[in-house]
Amino acid sequence: MSEKSKKKNKLNRKKLGQVVSLLIIAIIAVCIFYSIINLLIEPSDVFVIENGKIYQEETNIGYVIRDEKLVFSDEHQNGIVTIKPEGSKVAKGDSIFRYCSQNEQKLEEKISELDKEIQKAIEGQNTSIYSTDIQLLEKQIEEKISLLQTTNKIDEIAEYKSEISSYMIRKAKIAGELSPSGSYINKLITQRSEYEQELNSGQQYISAPESGTVSYKIDGYEESLTVNNIETITKEILDSVKIKTGQLISSSSEQGKVVNNFYCYIATVLSSDNAMSAKEGDIIKLRLSNHDEISAEIVRISDFNDGEAVVVFKITQDVEYLIGYRKISIDVIWWNASGLKVPNSSIITEDDKNYVIRNRVGYTDKILVKIEKQNENYAIIKSYTTEELMDLGYTTNEIPSMKSISLYDEIVLKP
Repeated sequence: MSEKSKKKNKLNRKKLGQVVSLLIIAIIAVCIFYSIINLLIEPSDVFVIENGKIYQEETNIGYVIRDEKLVFSDEHQNGIVTIKPEGSKVAKGDSIFRYCSQNEQKLEEKISELDKEIQKAIEGQNTSIYSTDIQLLEKQIEEKISLLQTTNKIDEIAEYKSEISSYMIRKAKIAGELSPSGSYINKLITQRSEYEQELNSGQQYISAPESGTVSYKIDGYEESLTVNNIETITKEILDSVKIKTGQLISSSSEQGKVVNNFYCYIATVLSSDNAMSAKEGDIIKLRLSNHDEISAEIVRISDFNDGEAVVVFKITQDVEYLIGYRKISIDVIWWNASGLKVPNSSIITEDDKNYVIRNRVGYTDKILVKIEKQNENYAIIKSYTTEELMDLGYTTNEIPSMKSISLYDEIVLKP
């Protein structure tokens, strides 16, 4: 080969080497650029392990079913006067409320005017005729007025007013017997008695059919959603409840009810895998709209139709809180677990074993961990015991050198 050809080949090889070098540099630059972009989009952060709690739950609409008895009268529609206020406890036979008579307001106004006239007539008498009985009655009236000013309980107010009225009439009768103008006072008393009799004859008192909690929040579903028909409740029946979720039931001016305050049911429609695997008698947790987490027993699971089933829970907590609601939002908590809580993105799975990458002052260790519980986002982990590691096939020589995870360790996210 000539000297000229040798130089040409040498020059070609040099150019090829330069091209290859430039190509390698370009590839490295692209890789570095891509890594930087990746770090910007998904930075390799660390997570500090702390104790926490995770749940497996689902949110749905719950329908409250109570043991409740409506109390009302078909004969009166003039409004009611409550004797026992909303939420108060009653025994069987206690008066809950009464119906107003037809002309109650007018009759009460007439009685009030007569009371003023009677009092004016008494005050016009010579005080020397006052007997010790009158003085005693006046003292009792003052005591009841004082008590009346210190209470806001409706039943106590009604009782004190009734006693004051009774004392005033007795005082007027005594004054009428002792005074020269007693016939005028007696005439007023007689007229008042007639009005009072007319007033009382038009009033009807309603008593509690059983012990429980009084409520005037009536929604019209008291006789269709009952504890006696939970076995026949369907999705269609629940869907027919025309009440907004979370709506507070309005108070009735014509009816009341007595509610069993020891338990109630919550029915819902579920389609999750957890619901499908649940069994009657299982105890789970429910989270109510007031954020209380309460125990609940599954008392009924209907057959799954189109992947859905009616599930009925029995609860014994927050029963009185739920009296004002029929349709609420609930969280069904199938299980919960506490311990070292880590994001699922920090866990690596290899050969059916789970690991996390621990970072200590820039040095990383791949540590075997046991997953206790896991939901969609987080897991509760712990280190294996020596016995568990031996069951996994590790030898007594390997186990001492294996590192474990602990509280406040830093682990790598998305390793």
